[in-house]
Amino acid sequence: MAKKREHEDKNDKEFIKKAKARLKKRRPEYKKKRVVVPTLTAIVLTIMGISAAIHSTFYQSTDDAFVEGRLVSVAPRVAAPVINLLVDDNQEVKAGDLLVELDPKDFQVALEQAEAKLAEAKAGLNISTKQVDESTSRVNKSYEDITSATSKLDFAQKDFARYKDLYKDGIVSKQAYEKSKTALEVAEADYNAAMETSKASEHALDSNKAKTQADEALIKRLEAEVEQAKLNLEYTKIYAPQDGKIAARSVEKGNYVNIGQPLMNIVPEEVWVVTNFKEIQLTNMHAGQPVRIKVDTYPNKRFKGHVESIQRATGAKSSLFPPENAVGSYVKIVQRVPVKIVFDEDISKYNIVPGMSVVPKVRIKDGKEN
Repeated sequence: MAKKREHEDKNDKEFIKKAKARLKKRRPEYKKKRVVVPTLTAIVLTIMGISAAIHSTFYQSTDDAFVEGRLVSVAPRVAAPVINLLVDDNQEVKAGDLLVELDPKDFQVALEQAEAKLAEAKAGLNISTKQVDESTSRVNKSYEDITSATSKLDFAQKDFARYKDLYKDGIVSKQAYEKSKTALEVAEADYNAAMETSKASEHALDSNKAKTQADEALIKRLEAEVEQAKLNLEYTKIYAPQDGKIAARSVEKGNYVNIGQPLMNIVPEEVWVVTNFKEIQLTNMHAGQPVRIKVDTYPNKRFKGHVESIQRATGAKSSLFPPENAVGSYVKIVQRVPVKIVFDEDISKYNIVPGMSVVPKVRIKDGKEN
């Protein structure tokens, strides 16, 4: 039993001795790793820092950037039920293509009514024009009558004066004198009647002219109503204002639509990038600088572009409710300024649409891209 214990103790001592030997053998390796790993890490971090510093010197980039484009809203200019819908979502259309037809019946009736009123007004104008012509003739005739009556009155006055003197001298009879006096009275009455007739004719002419002017004004108004009725009838057919694809269609056949109600959008092919750079990134940035554009949808593709313009106000200042910093608790925040970037290559074969996220990299100084 004692020998067995001695044998076990001996084995334990040999095991411990071998373990210590192995541990001594490994310690230099551990010491080597404790030195090499931090050194390599420091070198890598230093290289990365230098690379980032060089990159920031020649390039500026941000992920606060999106594809933008114009969305053309299509809305009716008259209110009516939809009787025909000719397009669907994502369908490509050309400028002038018929998109929607509205019920034209009410507008056709309104046009016919306006045309009937216009025809009636034109007939009334014809009548008043004839009345003006007739009144003008009567006025002209009254002027002739006045001229004639004036001439007769002048003769009667002179004749009466002559007979009066002759009667005083006893050269002519009283009967001749009375006759010349009666002739003068008749001439005066004719002159006064001619004057009254002329005044009445002039008044009638003025009245007819006023009626004619009123009819002409009415015709102009009714002509405008006819033109508006024609336009309203034309507005029952809604056409595409420009090329693009249909998006956000919200109308269905049978819907009653109101004036200005959005029915759909047309998204043109032309798109660009709006990038919100921090104000500290704009120091060396200006229009015309080249840009490499990474679109999230195409991670392996870099599109070529250039800076077209830089907005002359920050995004916050251009917002609907710009910040008011005249308070005691002001905290300075780095502002962002929108920068417009356009593509320099044909992107029609790519599905790049407004709203997509992009990462642009603007080369602000000469140098090769990393």
